[in-house]
Amino acid sequence: MQPIQSLKITWLAAALAVLGGPAQGQTPAPAKAAAVATVPGMPPVPDPNNLYSETAAGKLSPAVAGALERVYVPNRAANSVSVIDPATLKVVDTFKVGVHPQHVVPSWDLKILWVANNAEGRTDGSMTPIDPKTGKPGASIPVDDPYNVYWTPDGRHTIVVAEAFKRLDFRDPKTMKLDYSIETPACPGINHADFSIDGRYAVFTCEFGGAITKIDMVNRRVMETINLSPYFDRPEVLELLAKPGRKPRRMLDPTKPRATIVTTQTMPQDVRASPDGKIFYVADMISDGVHLVELDPFRQIGFIPTGVGTHGLYPSRDGKSLYVANRGSNKIRGRPHGPGSVSVIDFATRKVTANWPIPGGGSPDMGNVNADGKYLWLSGRYDDVVYRFDTATGVVDQVKVGHEPHGLTVWPQPGRYSFGHTGNLR
Repeated sequence: MQPIQSLKITWLAAALAVLGGPAQGQTPAPAKAAAVATVPGMPPVPDPNNLYSETAAGKLSPAVAGALERVYVPNRAANSVSVIDPATLKVVDTFKVGVHPQHVVPSWDLKILWVANNAEGRTDGSMTPIDPKTGKPGASIPVDDPYNVYWTPDGRHTIVVAEAFKRLDFRDPKTMKLDYSIETPACPGINHADFSIDGRYAVFTCEFGGAITKIDMVNRRVMETINLSPYFDRPEVLELLAKPGRKPRRMLDPTKPRATIVTTQTMPQDVRASPDGKIFYVADMISDGVHLVELDPFRQIGFIPTGVGTHGLYPSRDGKSLYVANRGSNKIRGRPHGPGSVSVIDFATRKVTANWPIPGGGSPDMGNVNADGKYLWLSGRYDDVVYRFDTATGVVDQVKVGHEPHGLTVWPQPGRYSFGHTGNLR
């Protein structure tokens, strides 16, 4: 006969199995994530564990039906847009737009692509609409300093990132008439953004302030701005950097023999949320890596080294990886054929799993993944080319375009609506 204790264990295992609980030796099923209460007007979140679930390969919205398969490349120094047919890797059209086109931005409803011409240092900024069904531009609309462009979660406002004025301008998405602004005085060089999973908050990088700022989108106010550092968890280094006086770009590490620290202020660039929306990944062109920032409480919790001049961030179509464009220079005006590369970060482990160099050097900057996720398209900022990376192998092709290509977009892309930039869809 079995011992009484053994019989009790056997009976308990059987009872749990009948009730749907784990039997002995089985792993409990993961708890189902709670539904996300989004802000009014924002589409629901189908999968709280993966806010990129609706941007998977094959999930094209009816709104993009009839759109030409094209890559639209804004050439900042040429005041033009190059149009590439991805099937042939050929430029099939080039047209003039406004002064200093920076990014091509899909509208919230996915029906228009807007070229943000910020005319930096001038007063004649504008936005040029492109019809994605014809690939042709419409008449430009005057807009103050549209360096970057996003949309509110409900699609009711265009958010023009007026970088030079340290403010966010909320405009009518069709006429671009100004409705209201949010001043961001503690965020010099306000730049790229991403949004919380529920749409309540936006996080913007401060390129010239070495910081990131959290915006309450409901109450229309700045909540908090924090500095970023690859030495965030080393108080002895932060204390050294905070001391007044001029410092060389590199100094001896105060506690690690034969190591150095970079004293230059960080330069945050692109930012993207983790699939569960809890962590924001922030590219840093000076620190050559990606900062990890927790949304609540708002604080830095990590840093991942990637490559020289870390700049653009793009989730894979399955939501498991993050492609990181390393521009190959720590300077805003870099040189051609630098040590540019693409790093691949695994969201689950927060580790770099691959690094794809560009043969002969290059300057991968901004772009996006194509509809089926097989290719990552990036502009070559200092090399006047566009790169197409095979996401399975890292093999890269190049297409010659205009002078100083910047924030290109690939169209169409999967997703229900656009938060802006070069295709921040959900």
